[in-house]
Amino acid sequence: MKKTITLDTSDPVSILGPGNRILNEFCTYYPGLEVSGKGNEILVEGDEARINDFEAKFAQLVAIRKHKLNLTVYDVEDLFAGRSSSSVLAEHGNAVIVHTNEGKAIRARNPNQEKMVKAYFNNDLVFAVGPAGTGKTYIAIALAVRALKNREVRRIILTRPAVEAGERLGFLPGDLKDKLDPYLQPLYDALGDMIPSRKLQEFIAGGTIQIAPLAYMRGRTLDGACVILDEAQNTNMGQLKMFLTRMGTNAKFIVTGDATQIDLPRKEDSGLLKGIGLVKDLKGVATVFFDDRDIVRHPLVSKIVKAFDAQD
Repeated sequence: MKKTITLDTSDPVSILGPGNRILNEFCTYYPGLEVSGKGNEILVEGDEARINDFEAKFAQLVAIRKHKLNLTVYDVEDLFAGRSSSSVLAEHGNAVIVHTNEGKAIRARNPNQEKMVKAYFNNDLVFAVGPAGTGKTYIAIALAVRALKNREVRRIILTRPAVEAGERLGFLPGDLKDKLDPYLQPLYDALGDMIPSRKLQEFIAGGTIQIAPLAYMRGRTLDGACVILDEAQNTNMGQLKMFLTRMGTNAKFIVTGDATQIDLPRKEDSGLLKGIGLVKDLKGVATVFFDDRDIVRHPLVSKIVKAFDAQD
């Protein structure tokens, strides 16, 4: 039996590999078949049952490619060894995302975190909105670190608006970097849990991981990256639009925020919920709303949030 498998892509090399390297590795698991690849077509000849199995398994490999810049021989090995967890995360959301430096597994700890994980694998833009302590930013950074370690992206970009929560930026000591670092410290803290300090400094120095205030995003095209906008409730509509339109090819965007903690001079200027309302129905966009039941910090935090919400 002969069968032609047509790849639905304008870039077959991203699946078959340079010189069909990925295809050749894949074929080592089907020694009884004659396989050749040219352009976006794969010609398979041999036993019908084996061809059908080949086609089904290769479709799984193509599905993995949707979450990566390109495939490697390790992806083929993981596929046949049953080690790939991307499909588990995309469907169930409760598999291990990444491990901390101490070897502790990071995984979703409540139903809405699971929704967020699944939304990330099934969409290119995810909004995660809810009160402090629900793990929105931590899960977002875990997903970004996983993507970098799995070579799904080339870089991680983390950003926040430099809006004060009662303090004034100008009164802080030091140069611009010194003034801005306190706003970005929560992002450094989360990264420090998942990437060894020395390696993290290398990534930052080399630009593999970039942490910058939102204003620094203007004019850029962010491709091949996992990009996280934290504290998005402190952006206005213009800033949020500027950020979202930075999305380039092979990029994943995660926007996190708490609509009850707006530090702008006028709370009505916040663009987070307004922006979600404009794009929520677009294909490739997902929104997950957290509440006080999802809080994973100290048990008292949930009670504090409820008390303040009741007052509001």
